[in-house]
Amino acid sequence: MTELRIFPVAGIGEIRPDDDLAQIIADAAEQAATPLADGDCLVVTQKIVSKAEGRLVAVDHDDLGARAALVEAESARIVRRRGDLIISETRHGFVCANAGIDLSNVELGYAALLPLDPDFSAHRIRQRLGQRGLRVAVIISDTFGRPWRTGVTDVAIGVSGLVAVLDLRGTADAQGRILQVTEVCLADEVASAAELVMGKALGHPAAVVRGLDPSFFGDGRAADIVRPPAEDLFR
Repeated sequence: MTELRIFPVAGIGEIRPDDDLAQIIADAAEQAATPLADGDCLVVTQKIVSKAEGRLVAVDHDDLGARAALVEAESARIVRRRGDLIISETRHGFVCANAGIDLSNVELGYAALLPLDPDFSAHRIRQRLGQRGLRVAVIISDTFGRPWRTGVTDVAIGVSGLVAVLDLRGTADAQGRILQVTEVCLADEVASAAELVMGKALGHPAAVVRGLDPSFFGDGRAADIVRPPAEDLFR
């Protein structure tokens, strides 16, 4: 792989419950003269997936108690609290702020919850695109903070058709030394790269990453990225 091309899918518009995301995105890409092609990886933001799946709940944005109760209801474990901020572990195993609940870019008085099964959400979009004759990978992305580092970045919370974690153990580095522990979170790298063209306020909730190495495509899930508790030194 020597070159990647990453471009947003423009013209998607507002998403409503039960909308067919695959059709909407594929049609928008064609109308924008950037049609999807075999070997692409489509990155879709969690927000529109949650909207299409009806994962919206009514909540008073100014009622901090109601917001905290909603976060607790969506959490498997509370990791840390500081003021109004709650770091929690979701039922998916993601450790993130406020159980991934989002109040931005949703109708006032509502909050968007994470999809129930983001890997299945990615698989369903990929399957629908396959019915149109397109062989692509799909990533559902969301914005997470990171321990010990300032700022947020997009990560993969749902994956289909792409190796989520690239295991380089047993291969040689540039000096011929055998790698012992190196595993690359390929899905997170692709999600983060796609966010550069989607932005937070540009109205582009999907992007296409073109030019990935064919060997990167395969059976992968975001669940593969979640570190097992037995291997977690900070739990």
